[in-house]
Amino acid sequence: MNFFLMLLLLSVFAGGVQAQSGLYKTVSGKAAFRSDAPLEIIEAGSKELSGAVDAGKRTFAFSIPMQSFLGFNSALQREHFNENYMESTRFPKATFSGKIIEDIDFTQPGDYTIRAKGKFNIHGVEQERIIKASITADRKGFTARASFTLLLEDFQISIPRVVYQKIAEEIKVTVEAVFEKA
Repeated sequence: MNFFLMLLLLSVFAGGVQAQSGLYKTVSGKAAFRSDAPLEIIEAGSKELSGAVDAGKRTFAFSIPMQSFLGFNSALQREHFNENYMESTRFPKATFSGKIIEDIDFTQPGDYTIRAKGKFNIHGVEQERIIKASITADRKGFTARASFTLLLEDFQISIPRVVYQKIAEEIKVTVEAVFEKA
């Protein structure tokens, strides 16, 4: 999702995007996941996380292409991830958009803890979530970091019986994004 589409998403949640000093965009974003199952650990990550935050309205929108995840234990495992589990052709992106609960001043350097409440959409299934994140702000912008878990069944991702011991039902996710004024 390009930056302009992100602005459009923000306008839906915030009632219109205006040129103002509180708009930030990602200059660097990454996400990773870990499946820690009894017989196998699967890890993959992507450096293609994009997002925007309107600090004044406390709204945000993030997107990541599912096929951008690399790592895995084999090329076949990555293929199965995209074709069988995530159905990346049908559901090419995961998104998270909504509102920041806390009222913080992103222009003031420091460390903050916030909660982001919004709609998580993975595999075509939308779930409301509250994600806790740490924010480190400086004069240029801020860095956001979060760590959370997702249950595969919440997003209608089923695990075939033959690989049940190799894929965890609960997936650990970490996200880090660096934002600068737009």
